[in-house]
Amino acid sequence: MTVKIAFATSDRRAVNQHFGAAEAFAVYELSESETRLIEVAEFIETAMDGHEGKLAAKVDLLGDCAAVYCNAVGASAIQQLLAKGIQPMRVDEGALIDELLCGLQKNLASDPPVWLAKHLKKQSSAGRFAEDEEWQE
Repeated sequence: MTVKIAFATSDRRAVNQHFGAAEAFAVYELSESETRLIEVAEFIETAMDGHEGKLAAKVDLLGDCAAVYCNAVGASAIQQLLAKGIQPMRVDEGALIDELLCGLQKNLASDPPVWLAKHLKKQSSAGRFAEDEEWQE
């Protein structure tokens, strides 16, 4: 079982960006035994100018992630993220991505937080449906 987690970061080492103004997201795939960077998405226009339309592109990019870690996130972004099943996670500026991944990996193996357990259950159900269903014409 794997899960994707995104981090709002400008240096790929630490969470150091507000969601709406994030210059980049580093997306990791996480399992009980390994973590790996699978994508870095960078944005050219990151100014927080009140244009809500910019959020949609970021939310869509993170569509299959279980969570996104950032330093701050506005109410509109929170609503859009939760509507897509993505848990927004606020952490202090400078929180190291490797440490966050390590903690998540331990939780994945033994005691996942509620948001992660829900995501895993949904992911598991979707996988079972695809495997069990045989299409006939």
